[in-house]
Amino acid sequence: MNDSKERYGALTRFFHWGMGLLIVWQFLKFFDRINDGEHWVGQTLVPWHISIGSLLLVLIVLRILWAVGQRKNRPEQDPATALLVKAGHGLLYLCMLLPITGLMIMIGNGYGWSPFGKQLVARGATDIEWMATLGSVHSLIAWTLLILVVGHVGMALLHQLVKKDGVLRRML
Repeated sequence: MNDSKERYGALTRFFHWGMGLLIVWQFLKFFDRINDGEHWVGQTLVPWHISIGSLLLVLIVLRILWAVGQRKNRPEQDPATALLVKAGHGLLYLCMLLPITGLMIMIGNGYGWSPFGKQLVARGATDIEWMATLGSVHSLIAWTLLILVVGHVGMALLHQLVKKDGVLRRML
């Protein structure tokens, strides 16, 4: 269950791969915008965007709490690249807080918030301008997260296929 100096534990791997799949699902929203939802992605998967984003918000908070608790057990990083690895992961974690800006858009524009069909915030009679304005960075952060995820996958493949140093094996 816990992380060790040799590999990441079951819960860390669950967070990593489970959230990875949900984030890829969220990226399908980009395709929805290409053709205004007039295809199977826009009609079947994208309507879950707010609910999956809400689930991701809960998971990222749990993941951060778990990572803080496991920080002394984690596998060691190569000292030559440790700072870059920490910076890259820090940016990924920061961008994974993306659902907060999504909530700001929804609530700030008076749409309310109803993940999985459960109303948590009622539709507002008026807009909350400052909230909608802050939430407007949602798309920019989403694109940044996409670039970071592609870089993350690229680095994992570089370690596996070129360096052959077993870094990927620690997360499998």
